[in-house]
Amino acid sequence: MELKVERIYTKPADLNGYRILVDRIWPRGISKVNAHLDKWLKEVGPSTELRKWFNHDVARYPEFRERYLAELAAKPAYYNSLKAIVQNQLSTQNVILLYGARDEEHNQAVILAEKLKRDLQLSAK
Repeated sequence: MELKVERIYTKPADLNGYRILVDRIWPRGISKVNAHLDKWLKEVGPSTELRKWFNHDVARYPEFRERYLAELAAKPAYYNSLKAIVQNQLSTQNVILLYGARDEEHNQAVILAEKLKRDLQLSAK
């Protein structure tokens, strides 16, 4: 099974797996029905302050990554909850981390996937 990262606005959506939204705020224009979510872990998303500071500025991404990882380390219960869900679900199906940002390479879901793959010793795909 595989850990994937996908923009929630992508059509057609990958519905073959356990779908987790990892944004703190609900994505605009997406109904709860059309999201096809299994879980919304908003607490694992970056804080409002960090999100506003980053403002999707690619030049700030390296510092955003460090600050975001520090936030996760400061409140490990949220990340550990995500890690347990991913570990449990990967035994039977793919897990898809969903995010709303336009930038597919510079967002918190990418950071979470890298950390989960490292922590769970998953092969990079």
